[in-house]
Amino acid sequence: MILEMNGIKKSFGDLEVLKDISFNVDSGEVVSVIGPSGSGKSTLLRCATFLETVDAGQITYMGRSAVTTTSEGRAHYVPHAELNQIKRYFGLVFQQFNLFPHYSVLKNITDAPIHVQKRPKDEVRAEAMELLRKMNLENRADAYPCQLSGGQQQRVAIARALALKPEILFFDEPTSALDPELTGEVLKVIRQLAEEKMTMVVVTHEMPFARAVSNRVIFMDKGVIVEQGDPEEVFGNPKQERTVQFLRNYQR
Repeated sequence: MILEMNGIKKSFGDLEVLKDISFNVDSGEVVSVIGPSGSGKSTLLRCATFLETVDAGQITYMGRSAVTTTSEGRAHYVPHAELNQIKRYFGLVFQQFNLFPHYSVLKNITDAPIHVQKRPKDEVRAEAMELLRKMNLENRADAYPCQLSGGQQQRVAIARALALKPEILFFDEPTSALDPELTGEVLKVIRQLAEEKMTMVVVTHEMPFARAVSNRVIFMDKGVIVEQGDPEEVFGNPKQERTVQFLRNYQR
């Protein structure tokens, strides 16, 4: 098992955003997280990747505990150095690409493997060029983000995350900033990664994609997991009335 999250709670002031969330992700599994805006999907991803601190719960990667809960019911994080080691298990692709505008495409991809992971430059550059070929962007290595379309920028962001060789890749609504044509480019890449058995958690509003690509779908609403299971079950025969309502309103 790559990721375990148990009893996760997160509030912002008086607003309880995550209410005792538990789920896990196995190696090679693609898990899509769906639900209305404000249901806690992106906050769950931000907690899983330590961009937000949880109030309570346990988070474990590859059997290594990152967060536990004290006897007082508060979250306790492992020391900073150990947390940095655990962070190497995952990569994260954001909605808004988050590329460095003053770096070329190639430097965006190679910077962290060279300077953070201390890997040989020649090896990293060769792997980066292979990733760009995979993304159909090998002729854009020397371009800058401002010279790329949104779909191209997002594919560079995916290549950058893959360059760190993560065990699991998180996507936070990776197509929400893109028009329909560019959305297809990015979803094609994620489909290809799924076929290669890359472990992924994808927060998405693309229902047909979630149904086609996922091994498991989690439907969230108001900070809880309402329903989860096989995509054909969740989409074709949902058990909870709230899921039925959401899919009726959302499916295109």
